[in-house]
Amino acid sequence: MKLLVIFNPGAAYGRATGKLADIRAGFESLYIQADFLLTTQPGHGTTLVAETSLAGYDGLIAAGGDGTVFEVLNGLYRHPKEARVPLGLLPIGTGNAFARDLGLPPSAWSDAIDLIHRGQTRLVDVGHVSTTDAMYYFLNIVHMGFSVDANRTALKLKFLGNSAYTLATLWRVLKLGSYPLEIEIDGETIDDDNVFMAVSNTRYTGTHFMMAPNAIIDDGLLDLTMLTRLSRRRILKLFPTIYDGRHVGFDEVTTRRARRITIRSPEAMLLAPDGEFLGHSPAEIRCLHQDLEIFV
Repeated sequence: MKLLVIFNPGAAYGRATGKLADIRAGFESLYIQADFLLTTQPGHGTTLVAETSLAGYDGLIAAGGDGTVFEVLNGLYRHPKEARVPLGLLPIGTGNAFARDLGLPPSAWSDAIDLIHRGQTRLVDVGHVSTTDAMYYFLNIVHMGFSVDANRTALKLKFLGNSAYTLATLWRVLKLGSYPLEIEIDGETIDDDNVFMAVSNTRYTGTHFMMAPNAIIDDGLLDLTMLTRLSRRRILKLFPTIYDGRHVGFDEVTTRRARRITIRSPEAMLLAPDGEFLGHSPAEIRCLHQDLEIFV
């Protein structure tokens, strides 16, 4: 087996660097030839994959967090479909939501290497986003509104590790607002004031949040979660339930499933795919059914 590994030394607030030697040794112990390319700045993972021939490789591995997976995925999709190889991941970042959906706990890079070594793959769905100023693919989630504000705050607190997302969310509650959105769901249009809106391909987001408890990664549908305007007191009551998915039972939360979603807003709003910030509304989001082969 020969693999191309895109390694993000800045993952987990720079702590991933200390794992590099052990990860190299882990591949070598299984007689896997792994060519490592290290990222040096945001977006570099996409460039590295896009500019590297995948001919001769049996797989492409994203070593980092969800942001690294996002970059590697988008680099992979710069290649024609017939030239793409299976995608695998080593969860060594702060947020490893996609890995958790595959049954890999955070930092379980050794288990991930064993999984890749087995060579078993499956086809999963991929989300595609098109906005006026960006076009990209995602595996986990894309969201806007309150949750984007919380993620931007969490970046400043990333040195706190897993608690950064929770503390950032609680801080943003103090500045709680709502946004008027027009959302077209498979041809049906709804208008509402929303605190946040999330389109999920998998169940988890961030470090421990189960945003879409009923999401299935290969069913050809994206799961839409919308939180309508509510009081600060009410959102504080709702917030703890997002850890296990119970929030979808609240009256203020609406969930839908769709193949195609179009979002319009009076003013351009920032989107956040898989922990990154990219593109502004209006946006069209669609599901590419079983379009990617991954190691499982």
